[in-house]
Amino acid sequence: MLLLAEALVYVASMIGLLHLRSRLGLGVFVAALGVMHFIETYLAAVFYVQLPFGVISPGSAVFFSGKLMMILLLYVKEDAATVRQPIYGLLAGNFLTVALSLLLRRHETVSIVPGRFADIAFIDEMGWLMVWGTTLLYFDSLIIILLYEKLGRWFRRFVTIRFLICGVVVLTFDQLGFYAALRFVNGAPAEVFWGGWMAKMLAAPFYAIAIGFYLNASRHTFLAISNRPLGDIFNDLTFRERYEDLLSRSGHDTLTGALDRGRFEAEGQRIMRDAVAQSAPVSLMIIDVDRFKSVNDRFGHMEGDRVLQKLAETVKTKLQPEDRLFRYGGEEFVVLCPGLPYAGVQSRAEDIRIAVSDGVKTPNGYPVTASIGVSSTLADGAGIQELLAQADIRLYAAKNTGRNRVVGR
Repeated sequence: MLLLAEALVYVASMIGLLHLRSRLGLGVFVAALGVMHFIETYLAAVFYVQLPFGVISPGSAVFFSGKLMMILLLYVKEDAATVRQPIYGLLAGNFLTVALSLLLRRHETVSIVPGRFADIAFIDEMGWLMVWGTTLLYFDSLIIILLYEKLGRWFRRFVTIRFLICGVVVLTFDQLGFYAALRFVNGAPAEVFWGGWMAKMLAAPFYAIAIGFYLNASRHTFLAISNRPLGDIFNDLTFRERYEDLLSRSGHDTLTGALDRGRFEAEGQRIMRDAVAQSAPVSLMIIDVDRFKSVNDRFGHMEGDRVLQKLAETVKTKLQPEDRLFRYGGEEFVVLCPGLPYAGVQSRAEDIRIAVSDGVKTPNGYPVTASIGVSSTLADGAGIQELLAQADIRLYAAKNTGRNRVVGR
């Protein structure tokens, strides 16, 4: 009865905080989840009660089981990007606990209250158990969320069953992992494993029923499962989508989305090496916006930025998949066209010039034009700098002979 009362208080309190997140803020729920982690670990390490089927700890059987189900509920109510925050916060906080305990033990402490002293060994032990427990929680959370989504394909309309199966599977995995640590640190006997496992198997249906009742009562649209692939959800949970986004942004001009000058140096050398190995041509064009300073002076820099963005978009529509567009500096862009001979680059540059004139306008409706200089191997050189220099000479020839034109050899 005591264990049941503890579980009722826990699930009612945590669901209440989650339900009121729009009024109280999600941070209240997350902070409560984190604060409970210490007592969960402490009780799981030293606080046990005897039941007919074995020895159990309320910290593990009641509170930790509840926490895992609350993390799954948070995912259902919010999303993967939200639920990963408490997971990583707990992991970071518990590693910090261990790091600080290593420093704390170097103090020479004094006894203020007779018979009381700081048990640093206890802090060390708890710290490592908390780190291990939180590491397990990290994997538990990934597995339980991905399994919940997978089960949705078969049990779409039975959310309680999905929570139950997820709880049984992941709590079994967790019991194996945490008992291994207890055995190593405290020499816990086997009955601790079996009693704890049985208690968690009883906790799983209790929490599944309580959460299912809450979702039905709150009319949450839990029947809708995510249509995203499991790989995308996993990427969100592990911040991989942030890494891939950073990777995709690195080397790109933030204004236009074109590759930046640093990437030109690296990509240009690579493209030239590949061309030599394959005996293939490479062509280059430099595109410069005509009278761009007057656009900035007359309409402002924000309008100038818009013109550059539109120009980059327009140029991309005329390029082939293997072509590379770089913002070389200011209003100047460079295009590398591997496999394209001189005759082809002349034609492609002319298409770009016409598209820019037709598609890029100033606020008063006047067309924005561009001058383009082109070069190509082998007649203009075999190195990237040679092609760039020749195209630059021809760009200035285009500027000096009236602008809005393509100049080649």
